[in-house]
Amino acid sequence: MMAVKVKLLQGNEACVHGAIHAGMKFFAGYPITPSTEIAEISSLMLPKVKGTFIQMEDEIASISATIGASIAGQKSMTATSGPGFSLKQEAIGYACITETPCVIVNVQRHGPSTGLPTSPAQGDLMQAKWGTHGDHSIIALSPTTVPETYSMTVRAFNLAEKYRTPVILLLDEVIGHMREKVEFNELENLEIIDRKRANCNAEEFKAFEVTEDLIPPMEKIGEGYKFHVTGLVHDETGFPTNSTEEARKLLSRQTKKIEDNLDDILMNEEYMTEDCEILIVTFGCMVRSSKDSIDELRAKGIKIGLLAIKTVWPFPSEAVKKLSEQVEYIFVPEMNMGQMILEVERVVKNNCKVVGINKFNGEIITPQEIVSEVEGVLSFAK
Repeated sequence: MMAVKVKLLQGNEACVHGAIHAGMKFFAGYPITPSTEIAEISSLMLPKVKGTFIQMEDEIASISATIGASIAGQKSMTATSGPGFSLKQEAIGYACITETPCVIVNVQRHGPSTGLPTSPAQGDLMQAKWGTHGDHSIIALSPTTVPETYSMTVRAFNLAEKYRTPVILLLDEVIGHMREKVEFNELENLEIIDRKRANCNAEEFKAFEVTEDLIPPMEKIGEGYKFHVTGLVHDETGFPTNSTEEARKLLSRQTKKIEDNLDDILMNEEYMTEDCEILIVTFGCMVRSSKDSIDELRAKGIKIGLLAIKTVWPFPSEAVKKLSEQVEYIFVPEMNMGQMILEVERVVKNNCKVVGINKFNGEIITPQEIVSEVEGVLSFAK
């Protein structure tokens, strides 16, 4: 009988273990609460797999080094929180237009500015999508448990490599600092995906070739395949162009390669939705509070279910819309002043009533608070 390999891990620690499993060979970062453990543990684990850890002078240098390492052929990651995530935004846009695969971990904390550095929040949801300027596609994932942080970090690397795009892993302080049992036996068999390589000789290679799947092949810079990398609008060779038609083609392709693969990218979890008449839609650590509140409300005879959104961007519009057609109310608990609720309202339109449950003082929303809000609304409706 195979022995079960179990460890008690912090969420941030599980993130590094998952990254190493996915093939991470480079990490550049700068210490910032509550993400610092990711840098610390990367500095210990990467040398053991012949990887490289660099503590940079600031967050801008960290994301820039991460992008450079990826262009040089290494699976790379950086990690930060609130103010550091803001500093990285221009370079995230550069990674988008240059189609550079990398993973950016943001362990969310209270804000704005330095806010409450050690307190949890979910205020960076919209920034993950719209933080960098201009139209661009982005993938952002949000785990709900420590074991899921491991597997979702692997998934973040896989999606980055497969679709040649930066991927944001949107943790929060609760998940990042929580400790839970992680069973490695199944996790160690997770699929690993590497970037698509060129199948032509060096003279024919185009770094941004328009292929059938809309994802250009990617080679290591400095190994004979000549290409140019720029944040300017570029043609298939990578060299800048002022052509308005090339600009349209480039942004359309970069967006379409994500939108055409939503079935592969989107990841949600449904809990007790088969007969639900009321629905909770949420993400991150709020999934845990929501499940407990649903169990309590179900015991009182209230038919309520949960849609836990794991791929927060692209937003799972179809899943939300479908469930909105069977319920009277959707409640959206989130540790901010109301961000995910805007997407829910956009999708739901007039299918049902949408109610926000918000807390933005550095404390989690408890199951009891969700129960009280749901019962209060239902009682008032009668």
